[in-house]
Amino acid sequence: MFTGIVQEVGKITEIEPVKSSMRMRILAPHLDFTDVILGDSIAVSGPCLTVTGFESGQFEVDVSAETLARTTLGERKTGDKVNLEKALRFNDRLGGHLVSGHIDGVGKIKSREVLDEYIRFVVHIPSELSKYLAFKGSVSLDGVSLTVNDAGKDEFEVLTIPHTLDNTTLGESETGSTINVEVDLVARYLDRLIESSADNVDSTISLSTLERAGLLE
Repeated sequence: MFTGIVQEVGKITEIEPVKSSMRMRILAPHLDFTDVILGDSIAVSGPCLTVTGFESGQFEVDVSAETLARTTLGERKTGDKVNLEKALRFNDRLGGHLVSGHIDGVGKIKSREVLDEYIRFVVHIPSELSKYLAFKGSVSLDGVSLTVNDAGKDEFEVLTIPHTLDNTTLGESETGSTINVEVDLVARYLDRLIESSADNVDSTISLSTLERAGLLE
């Protein structure tokens, strides 16, 4: 579990194909590894990945075929920058919102508009994700917790502040770039709960049903 507050922007130093998956080495000289052990989770531009090795300000992760197919990590190349966040501890501040590191879909930046020191992004998303996005709700883009300023049928809008632009990869994101999208965790579970409740309701109404309810004499 994560918060969507990026702790460092790392750089991919090596990508090694491993059958249908790949191994990635990431340089992160300012990330604190004193409390990291093998098997811990680190979010890499959104997706939650398992640390398989680390030394001298670098760490390794294995990226499965499923993650490559459902995120933008398959498009990454050596030298690319990535947003990094270590897994949330129970005594940490929840500065952003609850982020699972499980990507719901890949969006595309439809427009990038500079407004003084801010940048407004409009992101096109798969239409099936639109129901999870609401005005002033939360969304994670490449692992960054943001507030939804507007939501439509297949797109939404966020406004990024200077601090976010300076300390994440979003400052370098351009129109046409693909981006990892994770919708709000609570919205996802509420939708599933409502769907399951509807499936269990008997919608058949007969004369005997109405009689038992006292609606017929």
